[in-house]
Amino acid sequence: MRALLLRELTGPAGLKVEDVPEPEPGEGIVVFDVHAAGVGFVDMLVTKGDYQIRPQLPFVPGIEAAGVVRSAPPDAAVKPGDRVAATLPFGAFAEVAAAPAFLTFRIPDEMAYDVAAGFVVNHQTAHLGLVRRGRLAAGESVLVHGAAGGVGTASIQVAKAAGAGAVIAIAGGEGKQRVALAAGADIAVDPGEDWVARVREATGGLGVDVVVDPVGGERFDLSLKCMAPGGRLLVVGFAGGTIPTLSVNRLLLRSIDVVGVNYGGSLPFDQEFPAAAHEDLIRWWRRGALDPVVGAIYPLEEGARALVDFAERRVAGKPVIRVREG
Repeated sequence: MRALLLRELTGPAGLKVEDVPEPEPGEGIVVFDVHAAGVGFVDMLVTKGDYQIRPQLPFVPGIEAAGVVRSAPPDAAVKPGDRVAATLPFGAFAEVAAAPAFLTFRIPDEMAYDVAAGFVVNHQTAHLGLVRRGRLAAGESVLVHGAAGGVGTASIQVAKAAGAGAVIAIAGGEGKQRVALAAGADIAVDPGEDWVARVREATGGLGVDVVVDPVGGERFDLSLKCMAPGGRLLVVGFAGGTIPTLSVNRLLLRSIDVVGVNYGGSLPFDQEFPAAAHEDLIRWWRRGALDPVVGAIYPLEEGARALVDFAERRVAGKPVIRVREG
């Protein structure tokens, strides 16, 4: 089969389309024909050796994909011929992939593969953060950083679907602000503005109840200045490149929680929440509350460019590598 193979940890430049063996069926494993694969922050880190997990070279990156099941364990929730979306340790940037059965989910016939390819990781991360870890209550306000990206647009839509009140998006430039507003945000603010003042104004001086922060750095520090008492700041990642530190007296003064949201890191301890989250997400999608934002679409041969465009923030929404048509 054809796949994007990484032979050296030099970033996307190390990716080349090569013929590699197909994955073999195994216990608890679903093998499926890949139609589309999602591109995200983990993929960029992996190609440079900067992710906490470093597979032995050479290997095929990619942790999320959608396609059609070839084989599945007898007790799996999916069967051969089913249309599915899945998250997997690695190997999504290929014509055939293998995923754990508990992370492979049936998708509706009317959901396009390009949409489904980015539906699992981003939306389940948003669900884990807002619903489970962030304890979002109906009517609470939410601030989303990196709001035009895959996690950002998913967080806006999951927040609204789960009953949030005002959702404020931080997104750089008019184009990305339009993406965030189209995803369902009520207000979009440029990070170059005094967005702390804008957030306070929008919340009547009280501050927001929940912050979704996949950026880190200065965004984290400034978010603490515009949070309501009892607010929850969800640490999703550090796309800005800087990991912030914290003087915990700032949490004490306003009774604020800082909450880690690690989708992949939660899986070894709880293998049941992904299926429950998927059930919620599909229900919301069917009623039109979720409309995943697909960014640029690339053929497999241009998969390296997809990662470069993503890293350089030239793509809004979720970039997708289309492996097969149909």
